[in-house]
Amino acid sequence: MEKIFNNTEIAFSLKSDTELDRAYFLFKLIASQPLVRIGTAVTNFALKAHLPVEGLIRATVFDHFCGGTTEEDCLPVVDKMFTKGVSSVLDYSVEAKEEEAEFDKALEKTLKTIVFAKEKQAIPFAVFKPTGFGRFELYEKLGNGTALNAQETQEWERIVQRFETVCRSAHDNDVALLIDAEESWMQDAADALVANMMRKYNKNKAIVYNTLQMYRWDRMDYLKKLHEQAKQEGFYIGMKVVRGAYMEKENKRAEEKGYKSPICISKAATDTNYNEAIKYMADNIDTMAVFAGTHNEESSYLLMEIMKGRGINANDQRFWFGQLYGMSDNISYNLAAGGYNVAKYLPFGPVRDVMPYLIRRAEENTSVAGQTNRELNLISTERKRRKLL
Repeated sequence: MEKIFNNTEIAFSLKSDTELDRAYFLFKLIASQPLVRIGTAVTNFALKAHLPVEGLIRATVFDHFCGGTTEEDCLPVVDKMFTKGVSSVLDYSVEAKEEEAEFDKALEKTLKTIVFAKEKQAIPFAVFKPTGFGRFELYEKLGNGTALNAQETQEWERIVQRFETVCRSAHDNDVALLIDAEESWMQDAADALVANMMRKYNKNKAIVYNTLQMYRWDRMDYLKKLHEQAKQEGFYIGMKVVRGAYMEKENKRAEEKGYKSPICISKAATDTNYNEAIKYMADNIDTMAVFAGTHNEESSYLLMEIMKGRGINANDQRFWFGQLYGMSDNISYNLAAGGYNVAKYLPFGPVRDVMPYLIRRAEENTSVAGQTNRELNLISTERKRRKLL
């Protein structure tokens, strides 16, 4: 298959020279673990001390990785990307909240993005995180089989109602809904809840999508078990397939608590697991839909080859490729130029509230050196092509 992901002219066609220089500067910083640690500490201190740094953050890391502070703020970015065939998933990326009012606000934001998606072709999906709708500890307790007290039971019922409200809205508006995965020790309860939503709202096609983090060695067994249930009960499976975002935290907790880590023993094992999942879903695509969330070029080529081998059109709505905004533009824009369905996760929210997400993103990129180096090489190639160096 033709290696299309080296075309930097297509990859960075929407970036001005100034934006390209900013991207180069940011990834240079992210490539240095000490600088990321120092920058994180300084940023956290400045925000807690209410120092006037939001403008600086907005002009640098925020604008590179986020679409804006509100849904409306994101629309110019959405429209600009869609001129090249790249769609958007508006992601309200406010994390680490614990109050009921914040959970209700997240529900309101998700419902609003469903309306946006219904009205705008450039926004084909809505998305939310389970812990955006309720406290982490409740998912953890239920997953462990721990009984909830009366107050916690009422809290959980509100979580279930938020899921129900947003999944019903997605179904009624015919908008696909991605539900993110989180840490393994809360995921069982989230999986059970999402599966119930699939049973209810995926009767005719995949509307509700769960997320498989394939750095977990147990996820293929989970997918096959869910598939058996779906065949018996008559519902479609929607899955976003990713490698995973909490590896260091997962391994550290397993070591501290003395249980076997849920993470694959190596990156190669994770890659194999990921590729097996997208192959399995492609083999059963008549009753499934896959959102391949990956920055891995080989996995992207593999899915392209699978589709071509099965005579599946590039724009078949059961297949989507996804990347994060501000990363892997060489994959996103070259896939879109080839007619494939591509969507960028476009985080948004108040600068201060989105900082935990941005810090996590910087730390993840630092721990995956190959990804950061690839970004730098591509940006350098394009800067040379434009004679910016």
